[in-house]
Amino acid sequence: MSHPIVAAASDVRAALKGVAGVNPTFMSTADKADALTELGRAEAQLAELRLRILADAGDLAHETAAKDAAGWLAKATRTRFSDARADLALAAALDRDRALVAAAMREGSVTLAQAHVIRRTVDALPSSVDADTVAAAEAHLVAQAAEFGPKELGRIGRRVLEVVAPEIAEAAEAARLAEQEANAAERTRLTMRRLGDGTTRISGRVPDAVATRFATYLEAFTNPRVAGVGTGGDAVVRPAYPKRMGDALAQFLEAVDPARLPLHGGDATTVIVTIPLASLQAKLAAADVIGAGLVPGDDLTGDRLTASQVRRLACTATILPAVLGGDSLPLDLGRGRRLFTPAQRKALVIRDQTCRAEGCDVPATWCEAHHRRDPWSEGGLTDLDDGELLCSHHHHRAHDARFHLQRLANGDVRFHRRR
Repeated sequence: MSHPIVAAASDVRAALKGVAGVNPTFMSTADKADALTELGRAEAQLAELRLRILADAGDLAHETAAKDAAGWLAKATRTRFSDARADLALAAALDRDRALVAAAMREGSVTLAQAHVIRRTVDALPSSVDADTVAAAEAHLVAQAAEFGPKELGRIGRRVLEVVAPEIAEAAEAARLAEQEANAAERTRLTMRRLGDGTTRISGRVPDAVATRFATYLEAFTNPRVAGVGTGGDAVVRPAYPKRMGDALAQFLEAVDPARLPLHGGDATTVIVTIPLASLQAKLAAADVIGAGLVPGDDLTGDRLTASQVRRLACTATILPAVLGGDSLPLDLGRGRRLFTPAQRKALVIRDQTCRAEGCDVPATWCEAHHRRDPWSEGGLTDLDDGELLCSHHHHRAHDARFHLQRLANGDVRFHRRR
């Protein structure tokens, strides 16, 4: 007699076989929406069950001489080993520590991708944070998963302490960033190797803030969605050279004058750092680098700096330190011209950070300024209150009479095709 889990899996496969010949073309839009939603929840439930078994599958590795259960899983299911390793890490976390995430997956309310983000986010909390606060952070992220996808959850997770433990958030984040910056400086590397076909492979390891600045400058010259690298000379093979080259790259980026780079998105290429005035004056504080999204993985890490590094950059680097007031808003300008000024565009980048269309995550530096209420030609004001950033696609939809715009409570825009 089969184990209940094996029997249940067989029943699921049998049920799916029963609809294998169904043509979705003849489904109504409501049925399609219901089916996709239910299948998504079912996938989450199946993923949780698979992870629950994987967490206790060490005996499979022992019997087959695999390194661990992930090695067995990758071979048996013909999946990538990196994915199997990530699933094993998540399985262990759900079994040992993340009971709320496991329960939510079991109900189909948290997807596998969301669970990976929550696990990494909670694990990244400073070691000084107590168990009750960690549990509160997990509960908050599980609740937010009902509305936000993996990328948004990563962003929320970077600030989760500000919600669940605001009294310790600033100091804990600043201490974590200070340790991270010191570690990044020590591990900075850059190497170059001729490949013999007219190209040079450049590889390196630099602090996140340096990588974002590099990507910001390169994005002015090429398609920002295509990763590009330059060429350079032969690397000298001696231990200290890669470290010196990594440090040299950081120094070079600080010396680059953005005013000499091409315009994009209607503005000069500028790296903006935002920080409240009180935080700038404090020893333990953190600041944000506007530009997260230019480097793969930003949805999990983001760009934050210590106040001390911001003070240094403000003195030595060609960046724009934007100090915010108590209302966390930058300057506002009145009706002086039809187009938003470079200063206003920078302020919109600071405020919006991405396209304001619902669900769109195109970075603000690639967006266009849009009058959210009345057009300038009809008396609308070219100021921050009437401005918002939309990517080119959604900016066209905003001026398309076939679409209706609905303003959401958080200020985002939802588009509906008029019937």
